Amino acid sequence: MVQNLTEKLIANHMVEGRMSAGEEIGIRIDQTLTQDATGTMAFLEFESLGMPRVQADISLSYIDHNIIQTDFKNADDHLFLESVAAKYGVFLSPPGNGISHHVHRERFGIPGKTLLGSDSHTTTGGCLSMLAVGAGGIEVAMAMAGKPFHLMYPKVWGIRVAGKLSPWVSGKDLILEMLRRFTCKASVGKIMEFFGPGVRNLDMSARATIANMGVDIGATAAIFPSDEITRRYLAMNEREGDWQELKADRNADYDEVTELDLSSIEPLVACPHNPDNVKTASELEGTPLAQVIVGSSTNGSYRDLMIAAKIVEGRKIHPYVSFEINPGSRQVLENVEIMGGVLALIHAGARIHQSGCLGCIGMGQAPATNTKSLRTFPRNFKGRSGTKDDFVYLCSPEVAAASALQGSIADPRKLGECPKLRYPKKYSFNEGWIIPPAADGSSVEVIRGPNIAPFPQFGPLQQHLEGEVLLKVGDNVSTDIIMPAGNRVLPFRSNIPAISKFVFDIIDENFHKKAEAKGGGIIVGGENYGQGSSREHAALAPRYLGIRAKIAKSFARIHKANLVNFGIVPLEFAEASDYEKIQQGAMIRISNVRDAVMRGDDVLKASVNGQEIAVRLTVSPRQREILAAGGLLNQARQ
Repeated sequence: MVQNLTEKLIANHMVEGRMSAGEEIGIRIDQTLTQDATGTMAFLEFESLGMPRVQADISLSYIDHNIIQTDFKNADDHLFLESVAAKYGVFLSPPGNGISHHVHRERFGIPGKTLLGSDSHTTTGGCLSMLAVGAGGIEVAMAMAGKPFHLMYPKVWGIRVAGKLSPWVSGKDLILEMLRRFTCKASVGKIMEFFGPGVRNLDMSARATIANMGVDIGATAAIFPSDEITRRYLAMNEREGDWQELKADRNADYDEVTELDLSSIEPLVACPHNPDNVKTASELEGTPLAQVIVGSSTNGSYRDLMIAAKIVEGRKIHPYVSFEINPGSRQVLENVEIMGGVLALIHAGARIHQSGCLGCIGMGQAPATNTKSLRTFPRNFKGRSGTKDDFVYLCSPEVAAASALQGSIADPRKLGECPKLRYPKKYSFNEGWIIPPAADGSSVEVIRGPNIAPFPQFGPLQQHLEGEVLLKVGDNVSTDIIMPAGNRVLPFRSNIPAISKFVFDIIDENFHKKAEAKGGGIIVGGENYGQGSSREHAALAPRYLGIRAKIAKSFARIHKANLVNFGIVPLEFAEASDYEKIQQGAMIRISNVRDAVMRGDDVLKASVNGQEIAVRLTVSPRQREILAAGGLLNQARQ
């Protein structure tokens, strides 16, 4: 049977369901990863299952987000992660070692394997021809316990690539071009698969960047073939034995196909406050900047840092620009140093930070008030930087370096000939950077600091839901708006009562008090509600505050799954115009909701101040059981 690459990967891992549109399937997970912002909760959830060791082929715990230790909280949680990793059979990547997505593809990613991570940008693994998907921590905990990962069978969006990128244009410009054309919700419910003659002209750095930001265009995963580019990359990391050729069959079908000519793409920049608000660098030329950052999970590779180093080599950055470098991993930093890039960056005036997420998650590097920051990051949601009224722009390393020299957004093509890069024959690395688990974890004591609170217990779904609309929001509300990140919030990641005080803090700093006073309520949203990060705290903390239902025009995939997994009913307007009929403060009642959920009703009736509207519940039979139980952990215990 002729199959595209996505179909092959799914078929090789199917354990439940049918490969048919609209069907829920379960797939076997080979590898898992967690990071510290979500991993503490994932391991608390795993512990509650009573398993002595993880059951996946390999599981990794990366400490890469909350690595600024302004008090005891992060340091305590790191000790917790170190001890649970040792006890339960998980490899540990400690603070400063690097961002999970870089380290994982360097040392652990294998073509043809499945990877589930408690970070939305786990999709980066698709650069190695992995079926790599981001999910909530609770689903990763279940995968570590050997359970299948469930998702609706996706449509496959084929991206046929032709041509070659022009000088000064890179993979970041390609994914920004797709965001410009198709918006951030274009690929919801889809897997993006890249094929065609131009794919061989995309190096591993470009593929990783594109796959990483596949989630920011809404995709479940973004997959490249495993070809000669893949083989060479693995060989440079002394892992050629993990390589195998993987590609779509000739004349394979796709649910839709987009033609993409690489030669037509030019340097691009995403403007505040969404990754799909894209303009050309030439249009924005002259926009003044106070900060430029190169790095992150999207653009922190050897190639990304070296092209920036070569652009600024022998020059000085603008005196009023803070030019900052966030290496993707220790391996990246070591090899950039070996090839002379670190010295070039230092002499140009760059500030080189430790390997980690840092400013991308609002952990340091907050920009000054009323200034503009240009970053090679994947997201620029309002306030995510740590500055409430920020103006963050996204770009490639080429645009970033050229702009740092000029002091304003610049078109790098005006610098003349694009520098040529040299690569080491083999990437230098140290195996000791990764800490293996104890051979026998039974005697390992798990260390729990005072910031780790017991996991909250929730009851089953009630027969009737009734409550006030505590908040009404618009389209593309991100999880950063629902549950902010940054150094004032994320240290409470393992303390749900404490972190719940920050729910919707960016919109209404008194939201948590209102929810507590009202005994909970209902949230109303627009299109693509819950886009962005996989952090399950954006569902878990509202549930702790008594939110039992959310009604939106549409939901982002991961957030919708997280809502179900914590017993919040995700309802969608049957008629989009009904969104306008509901105002903040309205009273909503949904009678006999438990019976409707268990009967499998797709359409429910909701009373809004006495006026009836129709809402849809589009979930699988398995998810209905989870909702009735009051959450996935409740159901698993049953």
